[in-house]
Amino acid sequence: MMKKIKNRLPIPSFLRLKQSSKKPGQAPGTLLFTGEKRLENVLMHLYDYDVEHLSEHDISEIDDSKPYLDSPSKTWINVCGLHDIEKLKEIWNYFNLHPLIQEDILHTQQRPKIEEYSEHMFFVLRMMRIQDETGELKVEQVSIVLSPNSVLSFQEDDYPIYEPVLHRLRNAAPRLRKHGPDYLAYALIDTIVDHYMKVMEKIGNEIEELEDEILQKSDESIPEKIHALRRKLIFFRRSVWPLRDSLNSLLREESHLIHEDNKIFFRDVYDHLVQIIDGIENYRDMAMGMLDMYMSQVSNKMNEVMKVLTIIATIFIPLTFIAGIYGMNFEYMPELGWKWAYPTVWGLMIVATMGMVVYFRKKDWL
Repeated sequence: MMKKIKNRLPIPSFLRLKQSSKKPGQAPGTLLFTGEKRLENVLMHLYDYDVEHLSEHDISEIDDSKPYLDSPSKTWINVCGLHDIEKLKEIWNYFNLHPLIQEDILHTQQRPKIEEYSEHMFFVLRMMRIQDETGELKVEQVSIVLSPNSVLSFQEDDYPIYEPVLHRLRNAAPRLRKHGPDYLAYALIDTIVDHYMKVMEKIGNEIEELEDEILQKSDESIPEKIHALRRKLIFFRRSVWPLRDSLNSLLREESHLIHEDNKIFFRDVYDHLVQIIDGIENYRDMAMGMLDMYMSQVSNKMNEVMKVLTIIATIFIPLTFIAGIYGMNFEYMPELGWKWAYPTVWGLMIVATMGMVVYFRKKDWL
């Protein structure tokens, strides 16, 4: 039986359930932030663009965006920080967002989904990335609101998730500059899904390292590491699977906010999600296989120990038999009076022992 692991691996932060401050029975649309405060102030980055130009602005008030929103160009506002509800309400009221959208943005453990309202389309995703310094998996909720002429995106901190999209905008990528806000929404979602690919690569490396560790030393902490890996894969699957189903529904239905010509790009994201889910399932099977491999290694080591103990016990059987005979207290035993009896018994024991050792070696039992 394996020893109980005293020093358990810590539960990753993204797997710990956050305590919700929402009480049972509260009305739908109640605004309560359930995440962690990651920034001091809410930051708003505005990007206004068309085929000919791109302008970038950091704005402090949502009213500062009015000249851009009233123009024929496309406008993207990225909001970083979700803790200041009053500040966010100004943004939501300006864009006339549905109360349920507002509630879901603040509820940072929301299930990934896509919902269409009369004036907006709402996307909820989980952004996952590998932290460069520690290699730890970091998770945050990302919300995207698509409107006829603009895109709003919300994230918990100011990590540059969308830097690849900004790079394309700044380099006048013709497709991104030319197409409408729905294509920008696709580009943002595609960037998040691309991060999933990097996470998959990281998990694949972890599996390879764990397999090598099992084959080399079979440390007692390995079952806990395998269990942590499986929890990570389960969390990953729960983050990707609902998004895949929501995208599938979006592709089958008509929408006045997504142009038919751009649906092919959303279908490409759907294909990537299917590929990721297949990879997750393969990794889960590999994790189960590693646990079986570890248990087999432990069993083989136990069998080796039992084999050695059995061989030692077998070698001592004839020695015990000889010692038992001459340990009997009979009065008339001819060998007891013989001058060479004692060394002869020793010689007999040594020969028996050597003979059995040679036999076991020939059988490859030693």
